[in-house]
Amino acid sequence: MSTASTESTASSESTASSEAGAATSAADREPVIVWGRRTAFGRRGGALSRVTADRLLAPVLSAVVTDLGLDPADLDDVIIGNATGGGGNLARLALLEAGFPVAVPGLTVDRQCGSGLEAILLACRLVAAGAGGLYLAGGVESCSTAPLRAHRMTSAPGAPDFFDRVRFAPDSVGDPDMGVAAENVATHFGIGRERQDAFAARSHRLAVAAQGSGAFEAEIVGIVGSDASGAPVTTDDGPRPKLDAALLRRFPPAFRPGGTVTAGNSCADADGAVVVLVTSSARARELQAGGAFQAGTDSPGFLAFVDAVPAGIDPNLLGAGGGAAASSLLARTGVPADGLARVEVVEAFAAQVLASLDLIGVPEDRANRQGGALALGHPFGASGALLVLRLLAQARTDGVEGAHALAMVSIAGGLGLAALFRWEGSSD
Repeated sequence: MSTASTESTASSESTASSEAGAATSAADREPVIVWGRRTAFGRRGGALSRVTADRLLAPVLSAVVTDLGLDPADLDDVIIGNATGGGGNLARLALLEAGFPVAVPGLTVDRQCGSGLEAILLACRLVAAGAGGLYLAGGVESCSTAPLRAHRMTSAPGAPDFFDRVRFAPDSVGDPDMGVAAENVATHFGIGRERQDAFAARSHRLAVAAQGSGAFEAEIVGIVGSDASGAPVTTDDGPRPKLDAALLRRFPPAFRPGGTVTAGNSCADADGAVVVLVTSSARARELQAGGAFQAGTDSPGFLAFVDAVPAGIDPNLLGAGGGAAASSLLARTGVPADGLARVEVVEAFAAQVLASLDLIGVPEDRANRQGGALALGHPFGASGALLVLRLLAQARTDGVEGAHALAMVSIAGGLGLAALFRWEGSSD
């Protein structure tokens, strides 16, 4: 063979090798969500009221690794969102409670109602950066057992000065309670009482239908709760079959005289935990080839992470933060609102969900197709993670290759967080 021919062959082999390496590298750094589990959501003071946050979370962590046949020792990190804990590192406590090896690290993050989504996004960013390839991420909240909070009084050193919630903004900017902020949003964006009540009734109707069809059964990990019988809690206790618009009209304003925000079109505080597995598409396909996470699904595949954007807005209109974040995200990615196959929003208040959907031009009947926090309840640190689990579970049933899905949440203090995902079906 001539020297020129040898050099040409070597060059072709080198090019092919480089292309293969680049493809492998891209697959190793494409973040995907492949599986998730959760507890049932129990209203504060209800079915899970005696279960602390670490004991809510530990069985869910165990369930995910068991489902997929993973060795917990292979995890790069466990990243968990929590909003009302007493400090420390809840993620680490729970993973040790679950019996994971002491070598497995844990990280707890707090972006209030966006904490669970933020934890998942952090795991996605770490995979994309090549920092690791296997993460458990999600969120947990036990509103029932959350620690009491107090400052040390300056007038009587050492004496506790208890408070109901932390501050999110200085008085000079405005730091309204959540319900008052929802009233502000309803007024500012013209979201009337009738529309709020109709959306709340829809949330309950869809959640009840999803429960009745068994849509949530496979994802729920039974937790022994407050019942003296010791029976595990396996059903969300929030959805109300008889709660319709006519009944909701009877609720009085809850936060402002003559207002439109009521207990009926607001969420209930709740207890619960949600965990998903975040890995690379390369590792996900290895798991899939091994038969993991396929039983009972019509469309095995992965929810690929595309991008995410946080946003800041006027804290007095904090309920529109999700819409602001989503607007920036869609503009940055070039994905039109009418191109979204699915949209999931944390339903803290009907008014803020409707305002955020209006901001991005998504009709309300396209969002939260299995209900949301208005029906299920709102375990603050876990609710953002539930958005991702809902998107994943729905896509596994009838996902279309390449379809985009959006998760967004409005957050105390005038913040918003939005994340974009793309469905990647099985490629056998």
